Amino acid sequence: MRIPPPVVTLTLNPAIDQSARVKDFQAGAVNRVQSVQIDAGGKGVNVASFLAHFDHRVTATGLMGQDNAVIFERLFAEKSIEDRFIRIPGRVRVNVKLVDAVRDQVTDINYPGAAAPASGYNAVKDMIVRLSDEGMEHFVLAGSMPQDGPDHLFHDLIDLLKAKGACVYLDTSGEALHWGLKATPDVIKPNLAELRAVTGKPLTSHHEIIDEVHKLSDGGIGLAAVSMGSEGALFITETRCVLAKAPETKVVSSVGAGDAMVAGIIHGRLSGLPLHTIARQSTAFAVAALGEIGPRLPHKEVVLSIADQVEVEDLV
Repeated sequence: MRIPPPVVTLTLNPAIDQSARVKDFQAGAVNRVQSVQIDAGGKGVNVASFLAHFDHRVTATGLMGQDNAVIFERLFAEKSIEDRFIRIPGRVRVNVKLVDAVRDQVTDINYPGAAAPASGYNAVKDMIVRLSDEGMEHFVLAGSMPQDGPDHLFHDLIDLLKAKGACVYLDTSGEALHWGLKATPDVIKPNLAELRAVTGKPLTSHHEIIDEVHKLSDGGIGLAAVSMGSEGALFITETRCVLAKAPETKVVSSVGAGDAMVAGIIHGRLSGLPLHTIARQSTAFAVAALGEIGPRLPHKEVVLSIADQVEVEDLV
């Protein structure tokens, strides 16, 4: 059996996700919490966790406030994820998710992350170089920048990694995405709103989205997965595009669904799967995450059974 190569995930702005069940949440009123679940999170951390769930070897790095890092250390130990995070002074931010099953809604209250010292970003670059020199070839750069973080950092890291022959997956937004695209990552996964923001165009049809993706980085991106909510997701390569539509599902929480899709894409590519199967399985990863409280996946067989229900259509 072919053993997939190890993956490195980078998270500069991790978070602790507090998912609270609140029946019939009312703004401006007293609301009683029925139950609380606390998870180590942040996009790269979630991707690492999901990949480990599917038996991939993963190293997680980035910047982490040292004062409340224990929950992350526990996750990494449980999932056999190698912890190469750089500890910095301060605390990891907390994101609160109010899950209301009556209204079928999730209300997000996201705190800002602590500002990182300039030395922290230099340490990140040094760590990425060190991991590459150790033989790592697949890197996931994911999530937002800390307060006052350099928007061009992902661009610089992609340049560095591409020069070393690494494969780079990018999942971010805003200025970080704008700068990162200039360095031509191998794989990107923006949602439609993020793609509209970075292109400045309304992108109202599939063909407009496809054309705009082909213009990004002069067509040098190997795969772009553009998630469109209930309309499905487009998986676009230089010569092909497929539309994947998920089966109807009850959304328990949207936390980590996009990160699950990224993990599904990486799982598919490292397993040597064709585009149709990558689209089907990565969509199933996302759907499976929607049915869980917090950034979690059900048993692998459940995820694969969902994949059998995903419809995939050739557009190009």
